[in-house]
Amino acid sequence: MPEIVQDTVVPLTKYLSDYKKPDFLVETVDLKFELHDGVTHVTSLLHISRQGEGSVPLVLDGVDLLLKSVMLDNKSVEFVLGNETLTINNTPNEFDLLIKNDIVPEKNTALEGLYMSNGMFCTQCEAQGFRRITYFPDRPDVMATYKVRIEASKKEFPVLLSNGNEIDKGLLDEGRHFVTWQDPFPKPSYLFALVGGNLNYLEDYFETRGGINVTLRIFVEKEDLDKCPHAMSSLKASMKWDEEVYGLEYDLNIFNIVAVSHFNMGAMENKSLNIFNTKCILAKAETATDTDFSFIETVVAHEYFHNWTGNRVTCRDWFQLSLKEGLTVFRDHEFSSDMGSRAVARINDVRTLRQHQFAEDSGPMAHPVRPESYMEINNFYTMTVYEKGSEVIRMIHRILGPEKYRKAMDIYFQRHDGKAVTCEDFVLAMEDGSGIDLKQFRLWYSQAGTPEITTVGHFDDIAKTYEISMTQSIPDTPGQTDKKSMHIPIEIGLLGSDGRELLSGGTRLINLKKEKQSFLFKNILEKPIPSILRGFSAPIKIKNGLSRSEKIFLIGHDSDSFNRWEAAQEISTDIILSVVDNINEGREPKVDTKYVEAMRLVLNDKSLDRAFTAEMLSLPSESVVGQQKLPSDVDGIHLARKSVIKTLALAFRADLLKTYNECKTREPYQYNPKEVGSRRLKNVALGYLMEIADKDIIKLCSDQLLSAGNMTDEIASFTLLVNSKAECREESIEKFYTKWKHDPLVIDKWFSAQALSNRDDVLDQMDILNNHPDFDFKTPNRVRSLISVFCGLNQVSFHNKSGRGYQFLARNIKVLDPINPQIAAGLAKQLTRWKAFDLDRQKLMVATLEDILKQKNLSKHVYEIVSKSLI
Repeated sequence: MPEIVQDTVVPLTKYLSDYKKPDFLVETVDLKFELHDGVTHVTSLLHISRQGEGSVPLVLDGVDLLLKSVMLDNKSVEFVLGNETLTINNTPNEFDLLIKNDIVPEKNTALEGLYMSNGMFCTQCEAQGFRRITYFPDRPDVMATYKVRIEASKKEFPVLLSNGNEIDKGLLDEGRHFVTWQDPFPKPSYLFALVGGNLNYLEDYFETRGGINVTLRIFVEKEDLDKCPHAMSSLKASMKWDEEVYGLEYDLNIFNIVAVSHFNMGAMENKSLNIFNTKCILAKAETATDTDFSFIETVVAHEYFHNWTGNRVTCRDWFQLSLKEGLTVFRDHEFSSDMGSRAVARINDVRTLRQHQFAEDSGPMAHPVRPESYMEINNFYTMTVYEKGSEVIRMIHRILGPEKYRKAMDIYFQRHDGKAVTCEDFVLAMEDGSGIDLKQFRLWYSQAGTPEITTVGHFDDIAKTYEISMTQSIPDTPGQTDKKSMHIPIEIGLLGSDGRELLSGGTRLINLKKEKQSFLFKNILEKPIPSILRGFSAPIKIKNGLSRSEKIFLIGHDSDSFNRWEAAQEISTDIILSVVDNINEGREPKVDTKYVEAMRLVLNDKSLDRAFTAEMLSLPSESVVGQQKLPSDVDGIHLARKSVIKTLALAFRADLLKTYNECKTREPYQYNPKEVGSRRLKNVALGYLMEIADKDIIKLCSDQLLSAGNMTDEIASFTLLVNSKAECREESIEKFYTKWKHDPLVIDKWFSAQALSNRDDVLDQMDILNNHPDFDFKTPNRVRSLISVFCGLNQVSFHNKSGRGYQFLARNIKVLDPINPQIAAGLAKQLTRWKAFDLDRQKLMVATLEDILKQKNLSKHVYEIVSKSLI
């Protein structure tokens, strides 16, 4: 590892094994905020009690605070002020602590704690933002009730919000006013929220099954009110779903959502005052895509579901983050499946998991669902904790079955409501509610890495049995070797030659627990074709030993929609890699004609849902293909994938055009599964045709851009034109910008479309866009729309053999780190998997990491990512 610049402080590592209960608990918190231009005065009155015997000092967390005074039981008290702590020795066993301090939200570009977003005061306290507001034991196992008084200019900030119920308000001198809020439910400090701004709101109501009429409000800037109805309907649907599926009701009389433009995350589940990134709330047909509508539905549900899985029952410590996030992601995935197509929802979830989490699990940042250590907790809001954590809950659901799972969840809430608990507490509730031993299953929480399964089938024609032998292995990951065998639930079906299910009930659940294990199926009258890992029942990689012809059979006959799609993905990957070999060996790229015909049949199968057809026709991404054969041949995979798409497009051009026209409609935009599926299939067909890109096709694409009545069609055609050599390309880019420059979220799409381009000049264009007047390092959405999209999704351009893509990323990380280290660290993760590429690219990526590590005053966020990548 290169020498670290002296000004960079190497952060301390925190370990799960070091956890100990808090020495002090805070029972009540009484806060007063005096919001002024340039400074905010914070007064905090804490009622504190010592836990246990002894004279351990009280240590409070605090970052970037200007301390004014400290009083203990109305008397001055001696204290020691550290860099990020305030320590008081010799406290009574129970006492009141009054602290006054100042903060400057206007200068808070890290967007943690209290900060300004487009003229609005707002907060983000998870994971450790509350310590940037006032001194406090800022850890999730310290739960207290909060009363909050907010004072501000009534003209500038007529809306003042916090958690719980509004209990008082009034006018003050000098044109100021106050509002007081009280939350009766104990909560950790990370769930505190405050908003002050000039906002309008959309209001609706939801009557709980217990008869409580809950007021629902979504606060936005005035011009965005017409973009809130979808979020509101999503909120009401999620409240109804949680009552029906989990028996969980909302527990206050009001539920508020506020949309802010500057936000590090997607949204935050603060008790009764959810704060959302505008991207996750604002939607109307003209400005938001079907994907945006779906995403908003999911995120609104996710944050609402946290009211029970996260707020009422919270985490003991941050190593237990997946306790709330994995569980809540599973809940929002199930909700989304019930709102639309379950098959398509599952496909999209698994596609995301494979592209991002599988990659994370095979790199230097690989960690268990319950991490064992961290330097900076914000770096562990990861795909592993969230998405793999969700798959862990899904496996429990499969092993227990719906009825026992629901019974176990009821036990979980009965035991732990109002408490801060652990992943182990959750698993114990699952065991006690079902009577099923999950001892071995716990390894999913403690072992990192993606299990790899190999299967071999044997049919005994005399005994009429079919035996499947399975072998499991878990690759080494940083700090973990010689891993134990996992408990892996695998759903399996056996198909006859005519596509019939040969097993009673169709699908059978088997539990793989040993390194090598065999499963025997009786009364199988013919040699079957196995359909293994139906529904993607476990987050594993599997080598099923099926031939290409058997996979083509599954494409046409498997009753499990996921495995039907999976067979298409596996064949497509195999075809792409074979074309890579042809290209590298100087042979003509050839695509199996049986594969071409299988895809044609899929395209023309009118019995299929159009959304599912679109997924069947969508080839695996370049990065997913690259994971199958290391080192990844970046350029070869890009050329081969394009070649396969073009071959298919040429082979059934007429079918694609017919499909495109059949999916077109003159009807006004509607967001429902049928119309979403039609638009998706139409634009997939257009994407294929644009690989041909003759005059007629370019005109078709250009006409769609000009006549689109919704953003789904508009951005689809725009992105295709941007990535083409069409004469109208530059004009289209300029016109799109001029049309939408007033709408930040649409301009994010404008940046992203160009960042996705594979044209030869894309690196030059990235430099130009990086300096565009509308690019802003202080706006996370804009940073993600350009830099994250380019580095994370434009595989061939980011990994350009010149190294310019890496240099581009490094420059931006250096600029961004002092402004917003959390976002900078997220960008740095794009360099972590350097070992997956060829030696020349490895050298360039390592040199880039070393260059970043030499940066003066590097944040602990970026330091952790970069330093661990170089080990």
